[in-house]
Amino acid sequence: MSIATGPRWIIHLPTTLTSLDEVTALAVALRDSLGHLTVVDFGETTLSEEDAQFLRTRVFCDARLDDAGRCRRPDAHDGPCAATIDSGSWKSGCPQSADTPISAKTC
Repeated sequence: MSIATGPRWIIHLPTTLTSLDEVTALAVALRDSLGHLTVVDFGETTLSEEDAQFLRTRVFCDARLDDAGRCRRPDAHDGPCAATIDSGSWKSGCPQSADTPISAKTC
């Protein structure tokens, strides 16, 4: 595994979606279809409203797993971290508001 020596770059990808549920579903679909690319760190995915980009909602749990990459469950999930998820785990996770900064989430 190579260690990056320069700064990491972020891709800001605006959408035409208007709800947190829709844009979360898009983030999950992107991770599911592009997750094989080692150059994309989906564990760090955050969402924000267009006019409030300083308030970000984390999508995925970013815990690293032994030899399995990152946890694929939603942020602030119940139970242990896992390398695989069932489709219902997105509904049972902690509901997040786009108005709540990551540092203030408590569930």
